[in-house]
Amino acid sequence: MTIAHADALASAEERARREAALALAHTAPLAALVAELRALYPDRQVPQADPCDGGVEARALLLLEAPGPQSVATGFVSRDSPNATARNLRALLVGARIPREAVLLWNVVPWYVGDGRRIRPVTPGDIDEAFAHLELLLERLSRLETIVLVGRKAQRVEPRLRALRPELPIVRTWHPSPQVFNISPRRKAETRAAFDALGRTLRVG
Repeated sequence: MTIAHADALASAEERARREAALALAHTAPLAALVAELRALYPDRQVPQADPCDGGVEARALLLLEAPGPQSVATGFVSRDSPNATARNLRALLVGARIPREAVLLWNVVPWYVGDGRRIRPVTPGDIDEAFAHLELLLERLSRLETIVLVGRKAQRVEPRLRALRPELPIVRTWHPSPQVFNISPRRKAETRAAFDALGRTLRVG
């Protein structure tokens, strides 16, 4: 697919283009997983993986906590969502020269946990319920080489992931939200260094 610019998903035309692209071979298995989740939890909002990313061909899985309001509004977990966290994440990925087709963005808890007005923190119970669905996602990623846990809530699943997939390296980074990056230059620099290292690995491999 043609790679769009930052905030591209603010456009209804672009959202429609990506909806159509969910039928492509690299994304269709993930769209099927989302359909299964929506059928299982009809009262929950589960956004799609971005077909501009690597889909099931991804070599690195970036796991965040849970979809935010913009992911629900656009229908996609994407670096191109019109919000500050997505812009920070996009800047990290582009700055590290990480090939877009090499990564997949997803959430430990794949459904929105807000109440329609605001998102609430993910709970251990949310993570327990969601982990079986994360296992199903991993089964679809045949080329996966690295898992990146983005933020402390996502990092709660590290012991289970290590037990499930002991052969995969796991990287921990800070969450790229404005609350983290604007307050702590140290955490921002550490996150940039982690992404730069990931980029070097993916470009060599």
